[in-house]
Amino acid sequence: MTLKLHCFGESGHSYKAALTLELGPLDWEPVYIDFFNGATRGDAFREDVNAMGESPVLIDGDVQLSQSGVIQDYLSEKTGRFGGSTPDEKREILRWILWDNHKLSSQAGVTRFLLHFLPPEKQPKPVIEFLQGRLQGAYSVLNKHLTSREWIVGRSVTNADLTCCGYLFYDEPYGFQRTDWPAIDAWLGRIEQLQGWKHPYDLMPRAFPGAQS
Repeated sequence: MTLKLHCFGESGHSYKAALTLELGPLDWEPVYIDFFNGATRGDAFREDVNAMGESPVLIDGDVQLSQSGVIQDYLSEKTGRFGGSTPDEKREILRWILWDNHKLSSQAGVTRFLLHFLPPEKQPKPVIEFLQGRLQGAYSVLNKHLTSREWIVGRSVTNADLTCCGYLFYDEPYGFQRTDWPAIDAWLGRIEQLQGWKHPYDLMPRAFPGAQS
């Protein structure tokens, strides 16, 4: 049975789930969410797809899941991959997923939206500067952690890597430059070399296909 992922290309949280599906590898297909025209705010989406009004949502037969970290955990149960091999590794992966969602991806997603998807006259400059400062701290934590290791947890790629990379492959400017963080840059390069890796815009349909990638 083909799994369906409700998603859109500009969503870094959707990318985490899409990349986990692709690397699985699993038989899946994207279902486009017209986020920028308000699809997730509509009654139909909230009643039939996700009451939280968020992307991504995974459909696997009778199973319907939201929240990228939960989806990744579910996919690891299906494939036996990326979920850690010991209880200690599983807890450490969860720790990094929670850290990423609170400290890295949440801040990067909002900052990128404010800087790239709002017109300049509507951009709240003090808010953007505050978020970029918070992100500098998150990049520093991740870069230091990766200085002495190839992967965030253990000796191979896990969901810790596939969550923390969610927004870092996007090229739209929001204050992150790979070359400023050598250990992160090298780690992203290792992810790019994984069999099946694809850029988010090559995995999911885009709202703005003619825009900068």
